Amino acid sequence: MRKYRSAPTLAAAIAILVATLACQTPSTPPPAASATPEAAPAAAAPAATAAPAAPAGSPADHIKLQHILIAFAGKVPGKNITRTEAEARQLAEEVLARAKAGEDFDTLVRTYTDDAHPGIYGLSNSGVPPAAGEFSRDRMVPAFGEVGFSIAPGEIGMAVYDARKSPYGWHIIKRLE
Repeated sequence: MRKYRSAPTLAAAIAILVATLACQTPSTPPPAASATPEAAPAAAAPAATAAPAAPAGSPADHIKLQHILIAFAGKVPGKNITRTEAEARQLAEEVLARAKAGEDFDTLVRTYTDDAHPGIYGLSNSGVPPAAGEFSRDRMVPAFGEVGFSIAPGEIGMAVYDARKSPYGWHIIKRLE
């Protein structure tokens, strides 16, 4: 993902990113560079910790995701987030457990995200041209696509905070399509 400096641009990019994300398989190599859409600090962290195994078969070309960004102080430009990294980690784990227990994901997004609601993004996989309104996976922070493309529709995973792969915080991601 490209790194944008203005808060309105970043917020818009996040909204677009979330609308575009969806699914990845282990056979798909992770993107080499990290970039964030203008209005979307939304990105994913390493899928290894919380994302379920990828579905069998060939990787999806296009996915649609909804996400909750749990950030901490200083991670999202233009946002006055006061929680510490430890508080953000604990909140992310609690929200992930609630989402996996079946709570309404959109309500959790509305309540907890440090991104813009509804946090829905469409993504095209590496090497696949994006459709209208989608982001290329290679333009997002690596962990966002790693988790999004590794879960099946309806599943929920989490990208943990990682300064290189998920620099904005924790992303709780639900694959919609």
